[in-house]
Amino acid sequence: MSDSLVIIPTYNEKENVERMIRKVFSLSVPFHLLIVDDGSPDGTADIVKKLMQEFSGRLFIEERKGKLGLGTAYIHGFKWALEKKYEYIFEMDCDFSHNPDDLIRLREACLAGADVAIGSRYVKNGKVENWPMGRVLMSYFASVYVRIVLWVPIKDTTAGFKCYKRKVLERINFDDIKFVGYAFQIEMKYTAYKLGFKIVEVPITFIDRIEGASKMSKGIFKEAFWGVLQMRFKKIK
Repeated sequence: MSDSLVIIPTYNEKENVERMIRKVFSLSVPFHLLIVDDGSPDGTADIVKKLMQEFSGRLFIEERKGKLGLGTAYIHGFKWALEKKYEYIFEMDCDFSHNPDDLIRLREACLAGADVAIGSRYVKNGKVENWPMGRVLMSYFASVYVRIVLWVPIKDTTAGFKCYKRKVLERINFDDIKFVGYAFQIEMKYTAYKLGFKIVEVPITFIDRIEGASKMSKGIFKEAFWGVLQMRFKKIK
């Protein structure tokens, strides 16, 4: 039994999912992997289910009916992970914008004392590749905006590459997490910070996806902008 579970939400990731699964299972740490698929019409789930025969007891899938949002996919995965007694629970994208090799570094940060380890683009030695400058600036200043409004000492507030210790997710009331896109990532970090958990940022290189289509939309950015203002006045207990 592994103590570490990687949760990857998928929607139309047939170009990436098998390669990602094989890469995670090639690492020196024996991670387990949970795919949360939102009814991908391109057959992503079928690829995963076929690979489950090869990686029995290490690869799992939870299928949901329809595209229900990133935040609810992760919360579904968190509840599954807590039920299965994993100690280190990871969030990661399927498109290789997050380097699977960095899973080990995030886990090591938690082993060294962090309660939440964030794969960060905006700390020293962190960087972004293959993004147009406009998107880099928008992402960077979005994190600055969050820090100013919420008063949090986190440089990459919208990062989606993270490791949580089990005790953090046990403390968070998932019913109080209201957002589903970028704002979900901000809300989870803000909640962990307000609950007094130790958050450490680990520098990573973020690489824009090569295969498949981006899930980014104006609606996701709009949710994040207004959601941060709502979070500022939210009571967390």
